[in-house]
Amino acid sequence: MANIAFIGMGVMGYPMAGHLKRAGHDVCVYNRTAAKADAWVAEYGGRACKTPAEAAREQDFVIVCVGNDNDLREVVAGDHGVLQGARSGTIIIDHTTASADVAREMAALAQKNGMGFLDAPVSGGQAGAENGKLTIMVGGDESVYDFARPVMNSYAKMLKRMGPTGSGQLTKMVNQICIAGLVQGLSEALHFAQCAGLDGEAAMDVISKGAAQSWQMDNRHKSMLAGEFDYGFAVDWMRKDLSIVLDESRHNGARLPVTALVDQFYADVQAMGGGRWDTSSLLARLNRDE
Repeated sequence: MANIAFIGMGVMGYPMAGHLKRAGHDVCVYNRTAAKADAWVAEYGGRACKTPAEAAREQDFVIVCVGNDNDLREVVAGDHGVLQGARSGTIIIDHTTASADVAREMAALAQKNGMGFLDAPVSGGQAGAENGKLTIMVGGDESVYDFARPVMNSYAKMLKRMGPTGSGQLTKMVNQICIAGLVQGLSEALHFAQCAGLDGEAAMDVISKGAAQSWQMDNRHKSMLAGEFDYGFAVDWMRKDLSIVLDESRHNGARLPVTALVDQFYADVQAMGGGRWDTSSLLARLNRDE
């Protein structure tokens, strides 16, 4: 069993750290809002730390799951960050959805300090984290990945190394591009069915048995038809992710007209007060004038 620090007790990190503790690892936690770390300790045991540096001391692995590039830089390379406390040989696993550039930046700093680094964003949402069934796409050195794989398997249903540092983040961008287009398509389909006077549930039941089937359709159409948008990944978070995607596309030359358009549709949802609604709330935008 390993000594592990988990940094970031959000809706994803909290249950992920719990799976590690249940698997028998020695886990300590840090969160910027200390009450969340204290709540985790009350539920699972272990200990809460006051800084990332304190959490990282004498650990085999430091796992990070925070909000964005700047959050990652702060907890890893800040004045009281992981690099100030971790020993040589520690492996940093970053589950933040961030840019490929910051992954390469953090990997270079880790290497300079004799540590390993993996960019390992996840897909599967809060339910996937709670059920230990996340999809994890990883970038980094193969030998580091092989050593860290048993730890990540504590909360993964699918785990794959995609290539060198940054490849995990680039693969997560592919994931978000797919989701953006799928949710908009599903929203338009449901909106059309409603305008056409069809039973939306019956329509989904039929077409979900054919080529139109998707995870989004299977798991979100009922709540969408009910006008309920509190079942997953928030619009604010999706816009953060899509900004990373669109910025990367400007560097690599990828043409993403649909993704750019859906990003603006999510901006409309934010303007409607739906920043914390889940991504399926694109239907609310289409129905707003009804």
